Amino acid sequence: MLPNVPTYPVRGLGTAAAVAVGAATVLYLPGALFPLVGVRMARVAGEREDRDLVMVAALAEVLLGLPYALAVLVAGVLVIIWTWRARTNLDAFPGALPSLGAGWAIAGWLVPLANLVVPARMVANVARDSLPRRTTPALVGVWWAAWLAFTVGDILVARDDSRRYERLTEWPRNDVEFGSYVRYYQDTLDTRLLLCAACLVAGVSFIVLLRWISAAQQDRIARAAPAWPGHPGWSRGGVSATSPQLPPGAGGTIGA
Repeated sequence: MLPNVPTYPVRGLGTAAAVAVGAATVLYLPGALFPLVGVRMARVAGEREDRDLVMVAALAEVLLGLPYALAVLVAGVLVIIWTWRARTNLDAFPGALPSLGAGWAIAGWLVPLANLVVPARMVANVARDSLPRRTTPALVGVWWAAWLAFTVGDILVARDDSRRYERLTEWPRNDVEFGSYVRYYQDTLDTRLLLCAACLVAGVSFIVLLRWISAAQQDRIARAAPAWPGHPGWSRGGVSATSPQLPPGAGGTIGA
C-alpha cells in the first residue's frame, strides 16, 4: 500500500449493496409479470361485466411497482457510495492505473449520456486493479450489456404500454371492449418476459462483481495493515524505536 493514502472498508458496504440490488431485481418481477394475472382479471371482468375489476387490475399493477421503485433508490445510493470507495482505494494500491478520477464514480451514474458508458468503465477499472489476475473480467461486459438492454427496453416498453392503455375504453360496456383489455395484457407479456431475463442477468452478474471486488480489496487492505496498531515511532513492546536502549533488567513492570 502507498504511504499516507487513505483506504476505505468496502466488504460490509458491498454486501449491503448486493442485498439491495438483489431485492430490486426480485421486486421487479411481480410488476413485470402482472400481465399473467391481468389477462385472467380482464376475462373475469368480461364474463361478469364488472368494470370495477378492470380498474382494480390497473391499480394493482401500479402498487406492485412501488416496492421496486423504493428498492432501486436504496440500491442506487449504496452502489454509488461503494463505487466511490472502491475507486478511491485504487489510489493506495501500487501498480493501479485507473483511467478515470474518483469523482466520476459518482458523476458517472448521474450525468445523462455519460451514465451509458462511465459506470461500466469505472467498474472495469476497479475490477482490473483489484482482482488478483489484473485483467478485466468478461462478467463486466455481460453485466453492462444486460443492464443497458433492461434500462432502455424498460423505458421504451413503458411508453408503448402507456400509449396502448390510453386507447382502451375507460369504462368497457360489451364483450369487444372487455376483450381489448385481455388482448392488451396478452400483447405486453412477451416484451415483459424479455425484460425480466435482462433484469435477472444484470442483477446476478453485478452482485457477483460486488462480492468479488469487495473481497479482493478488503483482503489487500488487510494484508497491508500493520501487525500491531500503535502510534508511529513506537514498537510492538511500547518502546520508542528511536529511544535509547535500556540496560538489561532496568525495564521492570509498571506499578511493581
